[in-house]
Amino acid sequence: MKRLYRSAAVIDHADGYGVALDDKPVNTPVGGVLVVPTRALAAAIVAEWAAQGDTVMPHTMPLMQLMATALDRVAPARTAAIDELLRYGGTDLLCYRADAPPDLVERQAAIWQPLVDWAELRYGAPLAVTQGLMPRPQPAAALAALRVALEPLDAPSLTGLLAATGAAGSLILALALRERRLSAEEAWALSLLDETFQIERWGEDAAAAQRRTALRADLIAAARFLELAAV
Repeated sequence: MKRLYRSAAVIDHADGYGVALDDKPVNTPVGGVLVVPTRALAAAIVAEWAAQGDTVMPHTMPLMQLMATALDRVAPARTAAIDELLRYGGTDLLCYRADAPPDLVERQAAIWQPLVDWAELRYGAPLAVTQGLMPRPQPAAALAALRVALEPLDAPSLTGLLAATGAAGSLILALALRERRLSAEEAWALSLLDETFQIERWGEDAAAAQRRTALRADLIAAARFLELAAV
């Protein structure tokens, strides 16, 4: 899409803040006005628009994309968004452990288990840990407790969690990221623990390196969005 505007700016809105291109408010893809909950997030989105060259490249504007997703998709369907997050919780990466080799078993227990324990203490959600790939249903009480934690969250928070959970494969990691128990870099490393173990033994190919880089960028964007959107 060719750039047709000269400047971008934050504008006031009755429900928060907006973004204007040459004094014209920016809309979401479905046509709604872009309403941002905090000035800090609005300013960061403005910076994404201002950084565009002669061609606007949406994939280089993750904060704009996440905010539009929050307004167009998540806000009208909060229950569906929470259900999706709980599906990740039901098969959380941190709860599926290897049964061999011993070095990997020990590394997973030492690095992942403290976060599983944290989720139990923080949310009252005692998630079950299993070895191997066979699915094991999580206790209904644990998933219910996670739902209680998610229900009060606004659409931007749920959107950031969805982005982080999808990238990391773990609702626990996403929640820890939102609560700043983990940085984006730490969440990225934890989500790729198994893969890193294999790379240490056998090396890394170009496709795997590219995928890891993309996941890192997704987690950094999700973490920044969660931080800036927090009211």
